[in-house]
Amino acid sequence: MRTFVSFVGIDIASATFMACIGTTPWKITVKPVKFENNEDGFVSFLDWLKEYNLKVESTVVCMEATGVYSEGLAYFLHASGYIVAVEPPLNIQRKFPLNASKTDELDCQYIAEYAYRYQDKLSFWKPRAEILEQVKVLLTTRQHFSTQLIGHKNALHAINRKKVSSELAKCSHQNMIEQIAKTIKEIDKEIRRLIDSDPTFGQTLLLLMTVPGIGLQLATHLLILMQETLDPRVLASYIGISPIKHQSGTSIHSAPTSRHFGPPVLRKLLYLAACSVRTHKKQFQQYFFRKVAEGKHRKLVLNNIQNKILKIACAVVRSQQPYIANYVSVNPIAFQKALTNS
Repeated sequence: MRTFVSFVGIDIASATFMACIGTTPWKITVKPVKFENNEDGFVSFLDWLKEYNLKVESTVVCMEATGVYSEGLAYFLHASGYIVAVEPPLNIQRKFPLNASKTDELDCQYIAEYAYRYQDKLSFWKPRAEILEQVKVLLTTRQHFSTQLIGHKNALHAINRKKVSSELAKCSHQNMIEQIAKTIKEIDKEIRRLIDSDPTFGQTLLLLMTVPGIGLQLATHLLILMQETLDPRVLASYIGISPIKHQSGTSIHSAPTSRHFGPPVLRKLLYLAACSVRTHKKQFQQYFFRKVAEGKHRKLVLNNIQNKILKIACAVVRSQQPYIANYVSVNPIAFQKALTNS
């Protein structure tokens, strides 16, 4: 475990960010200071850190995950050699009193103290490959256009059912549907081009697409997510498809359920994949009807299939071998005996 001496807490907003410095044994050594959340502010912040002679190798800079607000500063600090920890806001909020005052000055001190108290559990940030960052932006854009496409289709369907309608309205929606559909195809083409431009990512994508139920969209989402870990249990928990027990003593005992939050698009794609293999793949179809006949709820069985797909996906990426539908595992000892006897 790395040992840190200095802890920099940063509370980020859209236009500015507040920073303070703490040390071990814990105390705030430098009170909060405000900086602009832009390139000039980043340079000023770096000069401010250097004023206090903080050693880069023994300093951790901790901030909350605030999406695009924190991304620029994280890239800048990483390029400057600093160790950056980006933590989920909920993790930090749960460690401090709910009835405490809330200001930017206090928040950055809480973040610095969090980094000191939980330095052995910090998630150290590192930039994702540029290709994957571009793919991630394209996936988000695709999702926005897909939502608009569904909206225009629903609106056109409603107009067509009206007794009195407008041809201009129909043509407007139809034109938008055609244009958005064309744009989505172009985005899919660009996503595939970007991934294929890197041999490693291209090979991984092809391996993922050999898994039953996994198409281009789901494979691309998993490709990005699997850069963090290949542990299917960790991924299932992050996505929100891992059942969690809830019981205490003799009076509290609930059925295991997932946490109901996580990346909604990825969870939806996995659910659709599970529905597809349940219908079209004999192995999963038999499993589904067997469990339902045993009294299991249909949604629970589908959730199990989602986890199964995720496990297979992690296995093919880890082994760098494509999925084999009729693969049968053989005990190596028994196999060796069979060879000897023959």
